[in-house]
Amino acid sequence: MTSRAATEWRYEKLTWPEINDAIEMRKVCIIPCGAVEQHGPHLPLDVDLMCPGGIARGVGEAMRDKVLVLPTIAYGYTGHVMDFPGTINTHWETFIKQVLDVTKSLAYHGFKKIILLNGHGSNMPNLDLAARRTNLETDAECVLIAWWNLLTVDKTFLPSWRESKFPGGCSHACELETSLYLYLDEDGVRKDKIKSGTIKMNDEDNPFNWVDLFGAGPGALISWTSSYNDTGVLGDAELATKEKGERVYHESVKQLGRFIDYYRDRPIDVRGRHQAHKPKMPIPWGQYDALP
Repeated sequence: MTSRAATEWRYEKLTWPEINDAIEMRKVCIIPCGAVEQHGPHLPLDVDLMCPGGIARGVGEAMRDKVLVLPTIAYGYTGHVMDFPGTINTHWETFIKQVLDVTKSLAYHGFKKIILLNGHGSNMPNLDLAARRTNLETDAECVLIAWWNLLTVDKTFLPSWRESKFPGGCSHACELETSLYLYLDEDGVRKDKIKSGTIKMNDEDNPFNWVDLFGAGPGALISWTSSYNDTGVLGDAELATKEKGERVYHESVKQLGRFIDYYRDRPIDVRGRHQAHKPKMPIPWGQYDALP
């Protein structure tokens, strides 16, 4: 009898014996990571949960025999947005520790390939550290992917899709996020309140201090969101459409699927020790140290 692990893509829907089967199948674990955060007057607080969660679901449904999608890590690092009601912040150390607890648990059970699929820009430095620590402190491999960066794999996609100005048009609650949300949950968008917003630093017209989801200046000053925007909308939300969101969804699912095919079969990198003599003490920060 075929194990349910062969067709079930939702991690939490398996039993413990089926988890053992999934490990034997070399399934890749995807952990969507987001935030509960303001997204202007027209989008709900769950944008950063819906976007990576929706893309992860699409890949799970398409690659049932290769993927397990974990429940979304819902509360991210959003301290800079606390001037806008509804935002929930997690201390950066708490956030990193939570993600690391999850990846280490997966590694302990025997999963070898883990993806952190991020939906919130300010999670990136924290998730980068969590992924690096997973790689150093376990025998598994972990990689961080921001869902929007999947749109840069095919160099022809964004130029044919984007109508908003660069930089700034795709930043937050913008052409991109609004479009994808329209596709994933059109009824959740307050369409009568869609209005584009600007970013103060981008209006200063200098080569150093500017931001966009797809790039930033070498001296971009990231501080309180309310210091450079009054509505919480950073970008050209008025250019968003459901049709654009559908294109974004399918492109993201396709490219994440391509990455999983590469990543799942890629041999784990082999570490080598170069000290003349084996150190006589453990690495101080708890690094996984299985070398002879």
